[in-house]
Amino acid sequence: MLMKSLIVLASLACLSWLASRSHAAQPGNYDENKVPQYTLPDLLTTLDGRKVTDANTWRQIRRPEVLELFRSQMFGHAPGRPEKMSFDVFDRTDGALDGKAVRKQVTVRFTADPNGPSMDILIYLPRGAKAPVPLFVGMNFGGNHTINKDPAIRLSKRWINGKYEGVVKDHATEAARGKAAARWPVETILSRGYGLATIYYGDVEPDRKDALAESIRAVYLKPGQSVPAPDEWGAIAAWAWGLSRAMDYFEADKDIDSARVAVLGHSRLGKTSLWAGASDERFALVISNDSGCGGAALSRRHFGETVAKINTTFPHWFCGNFHKYNEKEGDLPIDQHMLIALMAPRPVYVASAEKDVWADPRGEFLSAVNATPVYRLFGKPGLPTETMPEIDKPVSGTIGYHIRTGVHDLTAFDWAQYLDFADKHLRKGE
Repeated sequence: MLMKSLIVLASLACLSWLASRSHAAQPGNYDENKVPQYTLPDLLTTLDGRKVTDANTWRQIRRPEVLELFRSQMFGHAPGRPEKMSFDVFDRTDGALDGKAVRKQVTVRFTADPNGPSMDILIYLPRGAKAPVPLFVGMNFGGNHTINKDPAIRLSKRWINGKYEGVVKDHATEAARGKAAARWPVETILSRGYGLATIYYGDVEPDRKDALAESIRAVYLKPGQSVPAPDEWGAIAAWAWGLSRAMDYFEADKDIDSARVAVLGHSRLGKTSLWAGASDERFALVISNDSGCGGAALSRRHFGETVAKINTTFPHWFCGNFHKYNEKEGDLPIDQHMLIALMAPRPVYVASAEKDVWADPRGEFLSAVNATPVYRLFGKPGLPTETMPEIDKPVSGTIGYHIRTGVHDLTAFDWAQYLDFADKHLRKGE
């Protein structure tokens, strides 16, 4: 077992050739020997120096402190539920997907203006379910129509990044249908007794640094503001806010068990799912797939993508205050193990990929390890190992983790683990 663990660690420490192949335009440190010495902020010491030794103190004192640090220094403060938000179920079809599913499409309008900002939720539920069903929800990168070839899915009219096949002049075409279906195995999810809901993240905010005027954030600018204040929400917090608005809808849908909703995201949307789960405890289970820097990976390791790189390349993702920590990760009052700990005692799953060195798999694993003490306050096992597991050999307690063969992606292997993890935690007693 020791030899296998050493092989895994060696493979992670010696992947510079993969970095040059997969991230040629993204130079950085991929040598474990060059990771700086660092000390993580203490999860279990309050700001006034008291030790946290029980779950109640965590819940009442320390968790609110940590949550506020993430809000003020990284993701930014976001508003709550809009007072005049409304839901329009414009499609409900039994027998979708060759009879396997009930399909619903819902427009969530964020303001009273019918032509104002909105997002569309695409939902598939197992046909014939006799009770409200548990649900996976996650945002997608290319539009709801990309997750399945179903011709009834409304074609997105929003700005869509031109790198996606089927996009002409930044707008989707019929050629884009189902192009991301490999990441969204709808039929498999339904066969396991779960529903799936997804939202195009560009409905809430286009993923461009110059898109504030098209973002929900623009609606909340105060008189005299042209940009959010340094402690106000960036794009990731806006996308997470959109997931919370989807949860508002799920609570109103009698076919969905809103107490058993798992929020999932890949890459930047994995960062989003973690923040959604941290800031909204209605999500019963949280999944981070290859989320890397600003997600599950420890910032202080300065491995692969760093705080400075992410803030330079994507200056709209985080709040203005986070930019103060470019090349100064040691000054952060937080690190990403604290983000994972904010889920406690709810289950959370962190996943990495062997060749995705930009996202720092070891840093993601160490965040899960270092979040575990909070779970133990609740009598939960957290992550049941401090040794990096073998590739394609998942480990799980209340925290789950795997590193799989392959590259930065959301795969059938990943989904198999998430479904098993959800069975373990969301379907007890069925």
